[in-house]
Amino acid sequence: MLFSIDNVIFTNMLTNQYFVVSVMSGTSLDGIDILYSKFSFNTKWDFKIIEFETLNYPENWVSKLKQLTKFTKTELKAIDDEYSVYLANQISEFIEIKRISNINFIASHGHTALHNPAEGYTYQIGNQQKVADFLNQKFICDFRVQDVELGGQGAPLVPIGDRLLFSDYNYCINLGGFANISFEENEERIAFDICPVNIVLNHYVNKLGFNYDNKGKIAASGNVNDSLLEKLNNLDFYNQVPPKSLGLEWVQNCILPMIEMYEIKTKDVLRTFVEHASIQISEFLNVENSTAFITGGGAYNLFLIDRIKELSNSEIIIPSDEIVEYKEALIFGLLGVLKLRNEVNCLKSVTGAKKDHSSGVILIPRN
Repeated sequence: MLFSIDNVIFTNMLTNQYFVVSVMSGTSLDGIDILYSKFSFNTKWDFKIIEFETLNYPENWVSKLKQLTKFTKTELKAIDDEYSVYLANQISEFIEIKRISNINFIASHGHTALHNPAEGYTYQIGNQQKVADFLNQKFICDFRVQDVELGGQGAPLVPIGDRLLFSDYNYCINLGGFANISFEENEERIAFDICPVNIVLNHYVNKLGFNYDNKGKIAASGNVNDSLLEKLNNLDFYNQVPPKSLGLEWVQNCILPMIEMYEIKTKDVLRTFVEHASIQISEFLNVENSTAFITGGGAYNLFLIDRIKELSNSEIIIPSDEIVEYKEALIFGLLGVLKLRNEVNCLKSVTGAKKDHSSGVILIPRN
């Protein structure tokens, strides 16, 4: 069977099995998630996670990635070049250490540097041709740009994977740098960012010398500041209707200055923000006898999970550790599969784009 794109003729040699290395770096800066998995299609998509690892960022990269919104375009381009080489090396080491030989392609989200769809732009570093060349592998990346060009938010992109891989649950929630939710409504997939989570919690717990609040114990020891909680809950973003998404810029411009005005103890900031996030998340989980499938690093914050359970009516389900930690990386692998097949991997009902489309760029190594 033949098909054409932009007058180029291809032979349609679609298979129903793909071995993929997929890569995700989130705004919480908890490291680079790298996953090796198999995707199979037989009436519906299925997956098997084979190898996985999270590679922690060295301090110099944590410092740079925290400040990406403050660099000039020239500086950001130089960082993009450097990060692409760094990322390629990390992927190469993973493939070598895990002794992986059967790879159809590598799919990567990159790391978000700028995200302002209202102004018509989004920019992820680490999506350069040099990655494909260095690894000598087909490299599928830059999944957000096309959606923004089509008038969408460029986020969230995971919901197509929620629909195809995790349809047994009423709600899919990821608790990463931001909390986002995905669900079916009137035969459409609806998804949006709910609120910040780890991007704020980690920012403050870092001040105490920790990378994260283990099980939420520090937050649990603090007290809610009612005035700050009220201001957080009244932010304009929460009154906007989907599609909508959040970025680092919004946190730096709106959330952190608001919190700093209060000059309260760090444990009280953490306690108040956990309460804020729990209120915002649970608002969407009040349907009786529904199930909420929760993944992301925030799933390990037992205090946060307990507060969500207390404030919502849904049954909270937390899967195995590898799915909790690597679900986003897994789904970016699926996005790559769908892109390779020229099938829809980005839903207009989720992002607000003009149409459903197959988003991303396929880079072929030039070696």
